[in-house]
Amino acid sequence: MAQTAKTVTASKRSPRTIAGAVSPADDPAQAQILADYEAAVRLMQEGKFEKARSSFEKLLAAGAGNLSDRIRMYISASTTQLSRAKASFASHEEHYDYAVSLLNDGHYEDAREQFQEILKHKADADYAFYGLAVLASMTGDSHTCLEHLTEAIRRNPRNRIQARSDSDFQDMADDPRFTELLYPEV
Repeated sequence: MAQTAKTVTASKRSPRTIAGAVSPADDPAQAQILADYEAAVRLMQEGKFEKARSSFEKLLAAGAGNLSDRIRMYISASTTQLSRAKASFASHEEHYDYAVSLLNDGHYEDAREQFQEILKHKADADYAFYGLAVLASMTGDSHTCLEHLTEAIRRNPRNRIQARSDSDFQDMADDPRFTELLYPEV
């Protein structure tokens, strides 16, 4: 019986720490570093290498302790992926095709960045405005869709005809502003 009481008492003690180290669960700062580390790893897994690298660099600067080696490895991997991802395009139209492929794969933010990049280099690219309109339609932003589609049509009236049969605008079909834009009264 004496041994049973001793076992019960021993199990109620708090866990021992070596050299005064506190477990991550007990240290709020370490728990935050671990949460930030996990978020940065998720960014890597999602292919958002620039954001992941930035997050890892912040963690390293904040003093990530025992995660430092892993963080350095992830920074290196992110940098490698980014250097591969820097695509060069022979034309703005080729760049547009790449942006559309991102859009079709559901990488909306990356597609938006590519369309905006096209407009930085060629401000009169009606097809980039058209792509931004499609993106806005697909993400449910009708106001932005109408703005970009209006600009695309203003720059190239043939975009009006294309938009009439483009299934990517199906969610806009019930909007009277969209109908008025595509079928203006003569």
